[in-house]
Amino acid sequence: MALIKKMSATQAQRHRTHLPDSADDPRGPHFALHAQGLGNERAYDIITSELLLDGSARLNLATFVTTWMPAFAEKLMAETADKNMIDKDEYPQTANLEARCVNIISHLWSSPESDAATGCSTTGSSEAVMLGALALKWRWRERMRAAGKPTDRPNLVTGANVQVCWEKFCRYWDVEPRLVPVEGDRLHLNGEEAVKRCDENTIAVAAVLGSTFDGSYEPVKQIAAALDKLEADTGLDIPMHVDAASGGFVAPFIQPQLEWDFRIKRVQSINASGHKYGLVYPGVGWAIWRDSAALPKDLIFDVNYLGGHMPTFALNFSRPGSEVIAQYFMFASLGFEGYRRAHRRSSDVAQYLASEVAKIGPYELVSDGSELPVFAFKLKPDVTNYTVFDVSERMRERGWQVPAYTFPANREDLAVMRIVVRAGMSHDMADFLLDDLRERTEQLEKLPAPLAQIEHERAFAH
Repeated sequence: MALIKKMSATQAQRHRTHLPDSADDPRGPHFALHAQGLGNERAYDIITSELLLDGSARLNLATFVTTWMPAFAEKLMAETADKNMIDKDEYPQTANLEARCVNIISHLWSSPESDAATGCSTTGSSEAVMLGALALKWRWRERMRAAGKPTDRPNLVTGANVQVCWEKFCRYWDVEPRLVPVEGDRLHLNGEEAVKRCDENTIAVAAVLGSTFDGSYEPVKQIAAALDKLEADTGLDIPMHVDAASGGFVAPFIQPQLEWDFRIKRVQSINASGHKYGLVYPGVGWAIWRDSAALPKDLIFDVNYLGGHMPTFALNFSRPGSEVIAQYFMFASLGFEGYRRAHRRSSDVAQYLASEVAKIGPYELVSDGSELPVFAFKLKPDVTNYTVFDVSERMRERGWQVPAYTFPANREDLAVMRIVVRAGMSHDMADFLLDDLRERTEQLEKLPAPLAQIEHERAFAH
């Protein structure tokens, strides 16, 4: 839902009195439709001029979302933007490409049903998380009903570092979130802390392959082993979901030895964002289940009013097919080796950046980019004249968007900056970034007093 800025008094008056807008009004239709349109060319000119106020996507080191694709991919997306992904009867070949993608991804994640996989495309990982978690809740409810037990108090165990979509799921579908807080140097979930919060009402433990806070992988195999021991000791059989929003398209290519996917029998479902390290523009995500038994049939609907009978499991309905087509294009264009090279480059750049940032006097690494091509760093304790938020603000002066934020509850004292390296970030760009960071840091290091004090004194120097 977009948040619209409050109207000015003049704009509100025009809106209330329905004053006709002149076709020559340069402000365009901000809050109400003009009586006459501006025409294609003028509307285009006005909107593109306004969009110059946005930051540069390529310099946005905050987002995990893809900001560069090959020209042929952009051309293909433009040519297929009118295809409705949900209408599989009208666009059967688009549906076929979706099925191919599901099989490719399930094979990548070691699914036992990789030749006839169970999964679907989504608008992104947030929707895919909702679908995976709903399936787990339904399966838990079936088990409880079969045992003659109540089904009104489900809970889900995950780390406090999860993306907000997990908290949304719990709130929207009335599931108690059991968020494991971060403590000391433990900045994400582990098996010991997960099992402490499990009981017969736990629908699943959700582990994250690539924390948005620092790019680290949660130890999926170790968490599963702890749950195996819990089952051996108590009989509680708790399934797992892996939120691989970012890592699902990284680990198979540059950390193939890491066991986190369907090789672990306790993992029942996995989600990933095609529009992150799947290398596709937003928005496309993927939800994949271990096998057909992991997805309750009651959650699948059959619709026939678009022509033909189509099974569908989604929170959305109509959406463009172009992103799914672009995902298949990237798979076909790059192949396994192409993805490996792309992510290896990103990983190399991330680790180079991390090592160079660590050499700049006031900074300490929180992570080093050796898992996701993402790393976080903080200021050393003896730095008192400025904060990471001040550094972030000054990097924006050069166009770089490097976010600064604090960790979740229990480690809100830990304030960091984070750099996400994506396809299109070269070593040359990394050097430009480092030059700017060194220059801005040197300026801040020369402050004679805390920046907040200096700005306060300057504000009252009338």
